[in-house]
Amino acid sequence: MEHTDKKTAFNQGLIIFIFLAVLTALEFFIAIVMDAVVLLIFIALIKAGLVIYYYMHINRLNREDDGPEESYSFKTNTNRLGMWLFLLSDSFIFGGLMVARINLLGLTRPHLDQSLGLVVTAVLLISSFFMNRAETAMEHGDRKGFLVGTSLTLILGIVFLLGVVGIEWPQAIHEGITASSGAAGAIFFMMTGMHAFHVLTGVIFLVIILRNGARGLYNEEKHWAVEAATIYWHFIDVVWIFFYPALYLIGELL
Repeated sequence: MEHTDKKTAFNQGLIIFIFLAVLTALEFFIAIVMDAVVLLIFIALIKAGLVIYYYMHINRLNREDDGPEESYSFKTNTNRLGMWLFLLSDSFIFGGLMVARINLLGLTRPHLDQSLGLVVTAVLLISSFFMNRAETAMEHGDRKGFLVGTSLTLILGIVFLLGVVGIEWPQAIHEGITASSGAAGAIFFMMTGMHAFHVLTGVIFLVIILRNGARGLYNEEKHWAVEAATIYWHFIDVVWIFFYPALYLIGELL
């Protein structure tokens, strides 16, 4: 299996993260100073494209099978396709929630803490950065780097959950936004609840690969579980890239 030089791969991941960070800060600034829905959507599409192409390495779907059907490489390519088909089907759920948000709320949004929204978004983006480094480390046989990166991703994922479920939800309820208070409340809790559930399953996935990695079950050539966990985690990130502006930035306060 051919690999990019380890240092180069790490640097590429860092560059993508810097672009994501700058774009996130830009969309927050735009939402504060002006009403530019189209521009916010455009920025979200760019961010999602960066994550999908590089962090989720969708280009690997084009790799040719280089072995018989019983080989590890053949099975990995088949599993990779299956993983993307699963994510495609899962994306219809989140897409339906976005359509419901647009139809029910239009250019309005619930009264949420924008600063908290920016913080939890930053936490999730940083977690994706460390997950990319963890996978890259394992691809180059660096088990210690994998364990460190995965552990940091796991911690940040838990912090994100605590921020949304432990802080944002009680604050929203205090503001009178509940699941039964109207369309805004129903949409908010459905979108954040469904996403939080996926983050939770992602955390469980990370615990499993972290445990297996500590036991030495992965190596430079055989680590499909690590790649699958990485793709799933970045998928969660992509979903939030669209949920964040939809809930916190776009539209006037109700």
